[in-house]
Amino acid sequence: MAETSTQSMPELEPSLEGTLLLLVQFDVCDEIQIDQLAQTLGIPTLSQSGLRPSAPVYGRYERPPLVEPFEDVLFPGEGKLSGEVKYYDYGVLSVLIHLPFSGDWPSLIKQTSHWMWEVDLAAHAERIMHEKVARATPCMIKAYKRCLSEEYVIFHTRNVSGVRNATQVLSQHGSRIAQVVRGDSGELSEGEVTEVLRSQISYYATDLAVVGWNAAFLYDTTAGAKDAVQLLEYANSQLLELRYYDELLTQELAEVYKQLERKTGAFARWRLAGSATRLQTTLLEVSELTERVDNAIKFLSDMFAARLYRLAATRVGVSDYRNIVTAKIHVAEDLYQFMVDQFNQSRAFLLELTVVIILVVELIFLFHGKGF
Repeated sequence: MAETSTQSMPELEPSLEGTLLLLVQFDVCDEIQIDQLAQTLGIPTLSQSGLRPSAPVYGRYERPPLVEPFEDVLFPGEGKLSGEVKYYDYGVLSVLIHLPFSGDWPSLIKQTSHWMWEVDLAAHAERIMHEKVARATPCMIKAYKRCLSEEYVIFHTRNVSGVRNATQVLSQHGSRIAQVVRGDSGELSEGEVTEVLRSQISYYATDLAVVGWNAAFLYDTTAGAKDAVQLLEYANSQLLELRYYDELLTQELAEVYKQLERKTGAFARWRLAGSATRLQTTLLEVSELTERVDNAIKFLSDMFAARLYRLAATRVGVSDYRNIVTAKIHVAEDLYQFMVDQFNQSRAFLLELTVVIILVVELIFLFHGKGF
């Protein structure tokens, strides 16, 4: 009877413990003066320590973000949660909410799917953002009236029952990890699982990161996961900035096209000088901001951090948006040169016309004098 009873018992789902990290980033201004803000808030900046302490020389922030922890913030449907806000010098405010998790894989998949597709994370995080921006406004340069946002979900675990290393995690739970990264509770095809798991990376046999477009799965120590989260935050902030540049260039190009569609002529071309100046100013602004964002982190001897960053940047769409922005910059440069050429032609025409008028006036006076 005991054997029959044991055989009829349902198989228990493997359990896991960890933290769901809900990341929402806002592009709030052109620049945040970090040192001034640190004095205002009375908190230190991140140290220049590396992203993987075991390496002899580290990847490091050129200008580390300012980190402000928060606790007991009421989050609709979840009660009071803790987390942190990061202020990046290139104008991004990052809200990272910590949501403890303990349960089985189906519960985790359901949770990630819920936060990725059923909840407007940006709307919930806006209250925190507005509160922080109100305090940081004196330290912000050229604050935006409308803030673009990016959302990302990260699950970090170190405790998965029945496994001891990354290889076992993948072999036993690869399809479920793919569901977590996709935020899909339905059973994925083998091809889709393979595609998701292509974006995996490990440094030790006991750590694993699987990175997707809007979510990531981390199996690592707390310290290792912290490094990975920083790089994922940085990649998403780059995407956010590139989206802003894309919108900025799109608006500026639309204005230029409108002006070029108007009636042409010498005097109409003369007015192109102002548009050319504005376009050139926008190009310089985009170049300056892009350089600041791209150089925010330097990877020295930590090649793993560099590889993890490149993987994250590719998966979240940084490379795609960079290509879009680069293409629009080339179009803007061509338009700028065209408008300058049109203006120069107009100026040359007006100069020639002025010379002709002067000659005609002189001839009139000459013949008028002879008439007397």
